This record gives sequence, structure tokens and C-alpha cells, in this order.
Amino acid sequence: MLNPKLNNMNYEAKQFESVSGFDGMSDRLMSEHYKLYEGYIKKANEIMEKLRTVDRATANATYSELRALKLGMSFAIDAIKGHELFFEHLGGQGGQADGVMAKLIEKSFGSFDAWLVDMKQTGIAARGWVWSAVDLDTGNLLNVLGDGHDAFPIWNATPLVALDVYEHAYFIDYGINRKEYIETFFR
Repeated sequence: MLNPKLNNMNYEAKQFESVSGFDGMSDRLMSEHYKLYEGYIKKANEIMEKLRTVDRATANATYSELRALKLGMSFAIDAIKGHELFFEHLGGQGGQADGVMAKLIEKSFGSFDAWLVDMKQTGIAARGWVWSAVDLDTGNLLNVLGDGHDAFPIWNATPLVALDVYEHAYFIDYGINRKEYIETFFR
């Protein structure tokens, strides 16, 4: 039986100050990136609608409509949540972390500079996303990567920093120069 709460689930695009562009990232780049985010919202809502009527009796781990929809749902929802966190980071003055984040960085990496180097190099190594997340089991901060929206959940961890390193996040302004985009992100 379908969970009746699914009937009320719907995602809506949030508005972010950062999508108007700023120093180092053009209005066009940010506008196109935001359109992609809106597309994930549209697709998540379409999937949720289809899940209301899918024949669950045909579920199968090799292939079934339910499996395909659930994979698509994971991809779209993770894309929504990742982009929302990403857009919330952009803008501002940059600089070193303070407060709780500074304490987590010091505990886990020894210094802000060591954390930043690891975060940037993880961005070079990743194909999709980089997360700086606190592991709720150990209390340590981890810089991890995820190559696909549906392939990177870090269970019992809370992401605090999200760096989108898919090409759409920088290609319009930086071409293949991911490193300069990452430098701009942290400025």
C-alpha cells in the first residue's frame, strides 16, 4: 500500500541571492546552473507523481518500474538538496572558518590550511560533488566525494560544505580549468 503522505510531497525551487552572479562567476553561469536545479525539482515531482500509481507487486532488483523510479528519485532529490546547500554557500567575503566549523577543522585536519588543501584536491579528484561532512559517529570532519547524485550518501553524517564540481558548475566561465573555479568558490 502506498504511503498516504506521498500524496502531499512536492518540491519547490528556493530563491538564492547567489544565482545573480558575483565576482568570479558570471550571471550566465549562475543562471544556467539554477535552471539545472529547477529541472531536478521538476523531475523529482514527476517521479513522485508516478510513484503514487506504480505497480509495486512487480518490484524486482534487476529491473522494475519501481526500481527505476526509486533510483531516479534518489538522483533528483540528492541533486536538489546538494544544489540548495551549494547555492547557500556562494557570495559573502570568504575567509577562514570560525566557531564550530573552525573547531571541527582544527580537530580533524590540524589547521584551516590543511583542510582547504584537502578540500581543493578532493575537488580535483571528484567527478561530481565534494562534501565536507561531520561524521556523527566519530565527531570528525571528512572531505568526501561523490561521482553521481545517487551514489554518495554518507550515512549518519551531516554535510556542512558542498562543492559542485560537475562541469555544468564551471564550464561556461572556466572551460576545463576546474582548479581556478575551485579557487573562486573558496574566495
